[in-house]
Amino acid sequence: MSPRMDELDQESCYGAVKSRDRRFDGVFYTAVRTTGIYCRPSCPARTPAYKNVYFHPTAASAQSAGFRACKRCLPDATPGSPDWDVAADAAGRAMRLIADGVVDREGVEGLAVRVGYTSRHLTRLLTAELGAGPLALARAKRAQTARVLVETTDMPLTEVAFAAGFSSIRQFNETVREVYAASPTELRGRRGGARSSVGSVTMRLAVRTPFAGDRLLAFLAYHLVPGVETAGPGWYARTLDLPHAPGTVRLDLPEAAAAGETAFVTATFALHDLRDTAAAVERARRLVDADCDPLAVADHFAGDPVIGPLARRVPGLRVPGQVDGDETAVRTVIGQQVSVVGACTVTGRIVAEHGRPVTTTIAGLTHLFPDAATLATLDPERLPMPRARGRALVGLCAALAEGSIALDRGPDRVDVRRRLLDLPGIGPWTADYVAMRALAHPDVFLPTDIGVRNALTGLGHDPALAQASDAWRPWRSYALMHLWNTLMPTPTTTGPTTARPINPREQ
Repeated sequence: MSPRMDELDQESCYGAVKSRDRRFDGVFYTAVRTTGIYCRPSCPARTPAYKNVYFHPTAASAQSAGFRACKRCLPDATPGSPDWDVAADAAGRAMRLIADGVVDREGVEGLAVRVGYTSRHLTRLLTAELGAGPLALARAKRAQTARVLVETTDMPLTEVAFAAGFSSIRQFNETVREVYAASPTELRGRRGGARSSVGSVTMRLAVRTPFAGDRLLAFLAYHLVPGVETAGPGWYARTLDLPHAPGTVRLDLPEAAAAGETAFVTATFALHDLRDTAAAVERARRLVDADCDPLAVADHFAGDPVIGPLARRVPGLRVPGQVDGDETAVRTVIGQQVSVVGACTVTGRIVAEHGRPVTTTIAGLTHLFPDAATLATLDPERLPMPRARGRALVGLCAALAEGSIALDRGPDRVDVRRRLLDLPGIGPWTADYVAMRALAHPDVFLPTDIGVRNALTGLGHDPALAQASDAWRPWRSYALMHLWNTLMPTPTTTGPTTARPINPREQ
């Protein structure tokens, strides 16, 4: 669970600060009473005396207590806490939605509805769990986005303000001064960096190490949908259907980064509406599983006779996320009982016929993925797939379009899974795969998956081991990815290279 304010172990936190342990960056923040600033645990500055420090579970909590961000370690620029996805409690789900800009677009009331609480109760819960209410948490996120835009682009500061989600220039100026002890103009002059034009924003997304970027690219390239995605040596790009307007993102993925190094994924966004900056960044971060704690995962698998050797061979393997939960669910249903190549081909045909055409600067990116409301109106009999699967697809899209199922990581995962299984044609494999990719569930395993059984056989293990995965909890999704990784082809620039069935027949 995300730590409550009174549950942060002072001794353990201080030990992490003394050792400058990067593993705790983003898990808690160190506020120094004598300087009035807060830092990440790995800050290279001199370790403050124990009696002068306080520990906060979020940057917003430290800011609300009157502390300013350290100019040396930039504590707000760290990956988020992995606890938000492990526990997936209300606080964690709310944090994911806040990062996506829900408070900026829909207010606290809209956030509360998505999480399933009243706004008053949600505020109490977040304050107790994270040390700050939803408005303060959203404000901290806006400040971070603003700082990155100020320091890395040539966007006019007035446009930076609204791109970061502020409602006025005055609010933007006051917040930046309060959080960073510098005006926006001073921030821009303090650091150089690659500059980009309005509408094009380049950011470095921090990820915890080790980070197997090459294997993440291999997975994404193997599952490309024509028109929506493309890839090349060391990079992946796709279209984005964002809250205000379309956009694209290109991710330059490092081959591999060892533990202890600083790793970044360079993300270049082309946005039709800069108000979508925060949402685009959050979706790119969840696509690359940026908040994963790979050392905790590796420690759990150490000594395991099946997954242990695989984890040592490919440290930092990630579970690929998604930029749109509805899209992930649709692609999963289309892929039932067919090869990856076949699924991508069929999905590409549906995109070409029903997706919204967009103009982009990246060759091969021509369409947005069709939304659920559009697909819900189609005749199942005319879809390029068996009729039963076509009916399942249209039924799923109808549920998504009417809101009876939400895949925005707001609702409880157990409830989402139950609602999915209530739909005709949606079985456990589909519901669990959607939970892993769309809801960032770290503890999903697919014991009936053909790929899992083939991987175990290829490694010299009894395929029946797939039925005994409890030893891999709470990181079974990562165990699954390690098994699948043994079957992955070399990344290509055009998409999947060979047919490999990975889905069992739905029950």
